Amino acid sequence: MDWKPIKTKQLPLYKQIISYLESRILNGEYPPGSRLPSERQLANQLKVNRSTVKIAFEELQSTGLITSVIGVGRVVNESVYGNHLKRLPNWDKYVKEGHKTNHPLNQQIYQYIRCSNSIINFAIGELSPDLIPMELLCNINPFDMESHLGYENIQGNLALRESISSYMKEYKSIKSTTSSILITSGAHQALHLIIRCLLKSGDSIAIGDPSYDYSMPIFHSAGINTHLLPVGNEGINPEDITTLYKKHRIKMVFIHPNYQDPTGIVLDLEQKKAIINICTKYGIVIVEEDPYSIMGYTSKSNSALKALDSKGVVLYVSSLSNLIASGLRIGWISGPQAVIDLLTDVKQQIDFGQSVIPQLMATKLLNSNQFNEHINNLIKGLEIKRDLTIKLLKRELGEEILFSVPEGGIHLWCKFSHEINELLLFKESIKNGVVFTPGTTLGSKPNHLRFTYSGVNTNQIENGIRRFVEAYKSAKKLS
Repeated sequence: MDWKPIKTKQLPLYKQIISYLESRILNGEYPPGSRLPSERQLANQLKVNRSTVKIAFEELQSTGLITSVIGVGRVVNESVYGNHLKRLPNWDKYVKEGHKTNHPLNQQIYQYIRCSNSIINFAIGELSPDLIPMELLCNINPFDMESHLGYENIQGNLALRESISSYMKEYKSIKSTTSSILITSGAHQALHLIIRCLLKSGDSIAIGDPSYDYSMPIFHSAGINTHLLPVGNEGINPEDITTLYKKHRIKMVFIHPNYQDPTGIVLDLEQKKAIINICTKYGIVIVEEDPYSIMGYTSKSNSALKALDSKGVVLYVSSLSNLIASGLRIGWISGPQAVIDLLTDVKQQIDFGQSVIPQLMATKLLNSNQFNEHINNLIKGLEIKRDLTIKLLKRELGEEILFSVPEGGIHLWCKFSHEINELLLFKESIKNGVVFTPGTTLGSKPNHLRFTYSGVNTNQIENGIRRFVEAYKSAKKLS
């Protein structure tokens, strides 16, 4: 046998063997019913481990191309040729080798909150009905039906981009032209576009630990190496970025500088300046995720990294999901023109542009005289929810659960004072009709959980905490 597999990162040995055997079977070198070499024989011939050959045989058998006969070994399936061919797609293989799935606990969270109205949702970052400006939304006539049903500008409706440009300037001190803004389907699509277009398999990036980014399978699906930036009581240490760059040559750092998800920490001005200086020095792209910066309870806004960026190293990502309603699916990216042009081109390949109706609604919402009033009401409502959640946790669990009080945003990051069985607590909570986000889905720290109080109506918070406490006590007894 002249052919030998070659060790390469692009194609594993067992896949090369599968391709080789499949071609020999289909071109008649191994006719139907013929016996294949044994695992040991083929491994010796190809100079590979026997386990590698075994995996290749199992894959071929799962496709129906070969079968296993007791006392004979592997033989070519009799129905490979002719009208009796029965080779179904190996769907299990497609699924296993396809896009990485969400963390199993996240999958359960989404499943439970969408299939039952009785579940009290402390897990998903969205606005509860009592925070959504329903009157304002109902009063908006988004468009003239006769003139706005065609394809929109791929980069996004121009009037909406002008409104977002004005919004960022007024509320976040960010100067951005309409041509440097791309409208996306929420911030999530913005992140997917950045990862897909600007990174390649094998690249290294840095994310917070803990952080929302930790829960995103898109990094690993794209073959990206993720390295963790510890998030301490003061946030990330800028010098940790330098360390990761020197060790791993990271290309991007994904940062939540204001009311970080999940910790609620705000980086101070000196930290922000240091991060920009370090990334400018080493040519590292900063992806700034900023959904919460205007949700400060004591001050309306905190400076965005983008507002401090004079060198063009920041790609700024935000959305209206946590300001108005997640169902609008309006997000955006602001960055250098060449990058926005590329991302726009790829977005066209994916969905041919954002839906017209939510863009027109968002434009009118941002331009409404009631928008600022809504923001003020939103901040007051979130502060009430935060205070009530904290009060009830302190009353029911005392020193058993610890946290720093966030000064804005929508999350409360909690730590148990002793070891807890996270999976058991999660299961008991689901039984009790309440759901939270387990800490391990957001980072490597044990004994943590996130309460997202923005998604629960204020009059349901007490019942939700009561259910959680009952689940906690039950889990302690069962541990």
